[in-house]
This record gives sequence, C-alpha cells and structure tokens, in this order.
Amino acid sequence: MRARTTTLLLALVLLVSGCAGGGGDGDEGRITLRFQSLAWQDESVRANKELVREWNAAHPDVRVEYVQGSWDSVHDQLLTSFEGGEAPDIIHDAYGGYLADFAYGGYLADLTELLPARLKSDIPQRSWETVTFGDGVHGVPFLQEPRVLIANATLLGKSGVRIPTPEHPWSWAEFRQVTKELSGDGTYGVAWPLKEPVSATLNLSLSAGGKLFHRGADGKVTVRFEAGDQVVPRTVHDQVETDHSASPTTLGSGGSDTLPGFFAGTYAMVPLGFSYRQQIEQQAPEGFDWQVLPAPAGADGLVQGVSPQTLSIAEDSPHKREAAAFVDFLLQPDNMVRLALGDWMLPTGEQALKDPALHTSERGWATGTALAAHLRSAPAQSVRGYAEWKDKVATPALQEYYSGAIDMAGLRHRLEEDGNLVLARYQR
Repeated sequence: MRARTTTLLLALVLLVSGCAGGGGDGDEGRITLRFQSLAWQDESVRANKELVREWNAAHPDVRVEYVQGSWDSVHDQLLTSFEGGEAPDIIHDAYGGYLADFAYGGYLADLTELLPARLKSDIPQRSWETVTFGDGVHGVPFLQEPRVLIANATLLGKSGVRIPTPEHPWSWAEFRQVTKELSGDGTYGVAWPLKEPVSATLNLSLSAGGKLFHRGADGKVTVRFEAGDQVVPRTVHDQVETDHSASPTTLGSGGSDTLPGFFAGTYAMVPLGFSYRQQIEQQAPEGFDWQVLPAPAGADGLVQGVSPQTLSIAEDSPHKREAAAFVDFLLQPDNMVRLALGDWMLPTGEQALKDPALHTSERGWATGTALAAHLRSAPAQSVRGYAEWKDKVATPALQEYYSGAIDMAGLRHRLEEDGNLVLARYQR
C-alpha cells in the first residue's frame, strides 16, 4: 500500500512539474512561446488572435500561446513576472517611462542581432530611436498614433473659419484665434482633456521647437524649460484663463470623458489620439458630422512626439530566435496593416503605410497617414527617471499652471529645479 501511495505521489509531482512554468518545450520537443498582447478593442483582439492561429498552422514545431494582458496593470504585472522568472516570451507594451527602465534593468533582450534586415529597413530610423537604450535595441515599434483635432464639422462649417489640412495647418496662434471665434452660445471652441497632461504637452511642443530634456557631453540629462517649450502650455492656459474659449472643467478629464459634451455641441473640437476615432464612430449620435484635422503647427512644422506600441522579447526567454521569427511574421507589411486597422492606428512600417486602406478620406485615415512622416521619438523616450519626474513633478505642476494656480515662472521653476533633483538620482 505504501509503495502504491509513493508511486501515485511521484506521478502527481511529475504531472504538476510538467504543467508549471511559461513558454518552453512542449510534447515531442515542440517549443511553446507565450505572447502577451494588450489589444483590447474587439477588432484588434480578433486580428491578433487570427495572426496567432495562422502562425501556429504554419509552424507546428513552434506554437504561440496568446495571453491577454491589460493596459491598466501591465507594468506592475511585468515587473513581478520579470523578477519571478515568469515573463512572457513576447511582450506587447507602449512607452510610458517603463520601457527604458525595463531595458536598463536587463529584463528585455537586445534585438540587434535577432531581427531580419527586412524589418530593420522597413521601419524608419526615427522610430527605432524610440526603442534604443544605450547600445541596444529592446523592442520593435509597430503601431503609432499622432494627436489630431477631432472637430464638429457642422459647427466649423457654420463659423466660416479656414479648415486646416496637413499641407496648410493652423499655427498655434491661429488655432487660439479660431477657438475664440468658435466660442459662444454655450459652446467652447475646444476641450482639452488633460487628466494626464505631460505627454500631450511635451509631444505637441516639438512642433514649436520644444525639447525640454537636454543630454550633455557626459550623457546626463537635465531639464531646461525654454521658449519653444512654453508655446503649447501658454496656448492652453490662455484659452482657459484669458479667452474662455476652452472648457476649464475638462482639464481633469480623460479623452473619453469629453465625448458626450462633444456630441452635444458643448465643444467644437477636442485634441485626441488618432485611435479615438473608433469610439467616436461607435458612439456618435445618428447624423453627427465629425472630421479629423491636423494638430497646430509651430516653428518646426507638424512635428510631434509619439510613444509607439512595441513588441519586445524577454531576456530570460530560452527561445529568443523563435520569438524574433514570430515578431517578424506578425509585422509583415500586410499583417501590420491588419493590426493597424484593428487598433485604428498607423503602422510604423513604410511598406504598410502605402496600403490604400490607410489613404482613404473616410474616417480621417488620409489625414492621419499624412502626419506619419512628421512623427518623432517622444522627448522623454530614453530619459531614466522620467516616470517619477512625470508623476511627482510635471503632472501636478502642469495641472496647477493650466488651472491658474501658478504662473509661467512658477511652472518653469517646478519643472527645472524640482525636476532635475529627481533625474539626478537616476544618473549618478
């Protein structure tokens, strides 16, 4: 009886050990890779799962397991999985101050020698800069979205204002004047949803020559809030406090929070990420006429910063080459278009950007695609300590400035003096 019990316990241990762990070698030497996706819109989830099925059908010896992640908790979840040795092999993410920290922390593989020449040459160097940390490339930027103005076409048409195009955009000064002309009778010219004000402010400031983060000869980064950095925040501040052409109540709102007021005619325009078009398409009342306009241009034209969505490979993955082959499959031009259409975003690949589906005037696709050449690495992309600087210094400082609690001099002091104290701890 004791021997039989021992045999059963041994069998149970073997069964449990065979089921534990993440990606690895399956039955008869088959490799299993875990791909954690953050796709959440129905079209996007469907496109990702279809591509995984197509890969598995064509590669019986390297099976990919689709794992659904969540944007709300991904960074805490990834840090825990990295430290516990349970990270997915292929990791979908987007820069938010964390990708650099994960890369410098040694959690992400250097893809320099793993990616095929086709993929390297198809994605422009300006996009690769968003995932280059130190001497290594730690992700593949594959989806990106410019910030655009979503406008009530009926209100704009009645006002008689000049309609901007990518070839002839509004300047920041003209944009301010237009929002004044659109205001009145219960309508604000614009609603700025700035619950998370830092990335919007910094990325749009590139158009006016703003840099904010300056890297010295010693490689250390310091904050300097100069004239070009001040154009966008001053425009928002003056629209709210001086012109009363921007709603003060939306400053603490997220983008989705502004849509009911936009549909009701309370706001003529809302600056939003390009992918918000899907929500607008789904939620707009019948007969509501909307259009996509380029964001205002400054001294440097339509340039703006982006933080693209990325695919990385875990440093601890025992099958990096197989994981890189799956990434290459996922980002073939036709497949990249499928992913972009599913997420209502733009692909980074130059071949994919030529697809006719991305150049139609319907739903503003052509306007967004025309902006692709103007997208650059977000100013904070490679700055260590950015996440803490953003949360502890920049977010409260910008919120106070936009609400009128502090002036431009106070904003500059907070961003520079307090901000450089934070960044210095990461650069010793």
